[in-house]
Amino acid sequence: PNQNAYVESFNGRLRDECLNEHWFPTLLHARTEIERWRREYNEDRPKKAICGMTPAAYAQHLANTDIITPGL
Repeated sequence: PNQNAYVESFNGRLRDECLNEHWFPTLLHARTEIERWRREYNEDRPKKAICGMTPAAYAQHLANTDIITPGL
């Protein structure tokens, strides 16, 4: 059953792109790799909700804009 599509999508990506790609010999190594993946996922990937911009680019756009445009 589909309980929450966003969470299920995120969990699938975490599993496919991080957990299945690395061998974690220690808990510290697992935490380090997962944190690296999380930062890349949250900060460096383009997001549909902000017109395909990365969060950093969107923040820069907002900083340089006097008026916030709905939908961008």
